[in-house]
Amino acid sequence: MTPSKSSGKSAGKSARLMSLDVFRGMTVVFMIIVNTPGTWSHVYAPLRHASWHGCTPTDLVFPSFLFISGVAMWYSLRKFNFEFSGPALFRIIRRVALIFAVGLFLNIFPRFARDYDTLRIMGVLQRIALAWGLGAILVLMIKKNYIWVATAVLLFGYWALMYFMGGSDPYSLEGNYARTVDLALIGENHLYKGFGIPFDPEGLLSTIPATATVLLGFMTGGLITGKGSSWKTVGWLSFVGALLIGAGLLWGEYFPINKPIWTSSYVLYAGGIGMVILALLFMIVDIWNLKGWTGFFNTFGTNALFTYVLAGMLTKTLLVIKVGEVSLYNWIFTHICSPLFEEQKLASLLFPLMLVTVIWALGYILYRKKIIIRL
Repeated sequence: MTPSKSSGKSAGKSARLMSLDVFRGMTVVFMIIVNTPGTWSHVYAPLRHASWHGCTPTDLVFPSFLFISGVAMWYSLRKFNFEFSGPALFRIIRRVALIFAVGLFLNIFPRFARDYDTLRIMGVLQRIALAWGLGAILVLMIKKNYIWVATAVLLFGYWALMYFMGGSDPYSLEGNYARTVDLALIGENHLYKGFGIPFDPEGLLSTIPATATVLLGFMTGGLITGKGSSWKTVGWLSFVGALLIGAGLLWGEYFPINKPIWTSSYVLYAGGIGMVILALLFMIVDIWNLKGWTGFFNTFGTNALFTYVLAGMLTKTLLVIKVGEVSLYNWIFTHICSPLFEEQKLASLLFPLMLVTVIWALGYILYRKKIIIRL
């Protein structure tokens, strides 16, 4: 992580697309909320992932972050004139390695004395690192006008691999080809076990369509730059977003919308929703100039990965600190949140809202000082 203190201009309104920072901040806040309920026994349905096929609001959080990283990529790689070069490649590899390493650190933290033969290798930050890195390399190697072709190749290629190389039920938990690849390359001891069998929703093969999510964001950044701060931008984002949502739903009849295996229909559907949300925020923040409400989300948005890592470390620390026979995490829910509300789902929601408030207070110090921690 590299802290940098920006000038008022570089961290302020003119150099950054504020609607993108707000969208990024909203995504990080929602990430924290869905990842840290007071108890998993009492969670509102929209704050849960779909059991397998399907898509809830929670399933839109991660692709939104990748989509946003793609939009930001447009601005970050513009300094290299979107041309492949040694300095550009070095920057990409360095960022990929750093984000991947931080993700691996989060998997280990805080139990450093452990059996590393069963350590999960992949994760959210690892997926972000690889998808962003592959997307950035493609952007520099392919002419901008053909990025959509590369995106289509990734999506149709992934569908072909899943359909022709999978089992008798190629989109099932047990039979999907993404799991087969991860078992062969990573090994079952290093895969996520939350589905009851070794299967990683942030595995290697499914990084291919996740890269397409990043590329959708990159093309969105180009659209915004080309149309400028005008109603044309809102119109085009809304129109293309609606087309993608429709295409995702249509393809989903044959290649089901599914987050764990990151299906191609899911890429289109979630990317389209991301575009529509960005269009709405662009209209409110960048055209109507209604920015008074944005400070809370900008605190998270300008240091998104840092605040996400901070939330993960704080959560894991609460889980390992013991108060009697229970973790401090459980004690806070039981003795502070639960007594406040008879409705336990509401009490369970209060816990992550408290965590969000703590993370915001810490991040606000950096935001006020215009310090951006770059990964």
